[in-house]
Amino acid sequence: MKSILLIEDNPDILDNTAEILNLAGYKVYTAGNGKIGVEQAIEHKPDLVVCDIMMPVLDGFGVLHMMQRNEELQDIPFIFLTAKTERTDFRKGMEMGADDYITKPFSGTDLLHAIERRLKKSSLKKQTFPSTPQGLNKLLYEATGKESLRLLAEGRNTDKFKKKQFIYTEGNHPGRLYFILKGKIKTFKRNDDGKELVVDLYNEGDFLGYIALLEGTVYRETAEAMDECEIAIIPRDEFEDLLHNNRDVATQFIRMMAGNIAAKEQQLLGLAYNSLRKKVAEALINLYRKYNKSGSEFLIDISRDNLAAIAGTATESLIRTLGDFREEKLIEIKDGCIIILNEKKLSNLLY
Repeated sequence: MKSILLIEDNPDILDNTAEILNLAGYKVYTAGNGKIGVEQAIEHKPDLVVCDIMMPVLDGFGVLHMMQRNEELQDIPFIFLTAKTERTDFRKGMEMGADDYITKPFSGTDLLHAIERRLKKSSLKKQTFPSTPQGLNKLLYEATGKESLRLLAEGRNTDKFKKKQFIYTEGNHPGRLYFILKGKIKTFKRNDDGKELVVDLYNEGDFLGYIALLEGTVYRETAEAMDECEIAIIPRDEFEDLLHNNRDVATQFIRMMAGNIAAKEQQLLGLAYNSLRKKVAEALINLYRKYNKSGSEFLIDISRDNLAAIAGTATESLIRTLGDFREEKLIEIKDGCIIILNEKKLSNLLY
């Protein structure tokens, strides 16, 4: 049960508002002035504070100031309840860190909606999301109520791409967010000698191209269809509206980008220092875990050149290592497709 601290010097408003909150299922603490309110906040650590501005002993601005100075209280959502509507009061409260205002007289519905919004934002801010497509899907669901980007993509124009066709290329400026309805996509970079390094892999239900949109830069890699793909196109301005209108979403995106950078650092370290066997084993395990949704026998149907690019090794070296793995009964090769026979033992090569 969420708890709310209500600070109000008018006994009638205090009792009536507390009754509304109790009926809505909240645990309510009450205080008749700001000084008692701060004491209650320290004792109970409520999930949200609703506070009048004009009060004896300590006014609402003083309550907010003291809570902002307390590390245990400073992140609690704070809503001012006031009959004063002067613009200077609104500005002063927001600059001090208030989350919202409700002006007297108010309805119970207005109060409950404001509280629900702030509690939802507070919950979102406390959560952490992995820097993966699945992480962003969960983030968007928590922030917007949409089950996934698939709903965001419904009704969009869709583009179809053939195998080996580029979706976007390194150095180009981004203009849209891509959502994969069907197929598999890789993103890669090439060095001056033409050697390819696969940066990431994407599947149905994933999105791509968001890093360049967030950074406001050009694409740092090329995206290519690994088989026939169907992709929904989400305009850049709609994606940016989501960020600009929801500060908590933007904050989570920054955290996710930081996690993405850390993952890429680990990938580069692996390419630099891992043995050949470990590189190939890691590439196989990553493909298996990325694309095997059923948990049953799974065929890794990928060209040896692509697999070598994912592992960060020469194609000839990859083929020799696959031969070793087959002799060790770790994998089976059938019509060019790779079947992992012993995932646990193959995974042990990574450690």
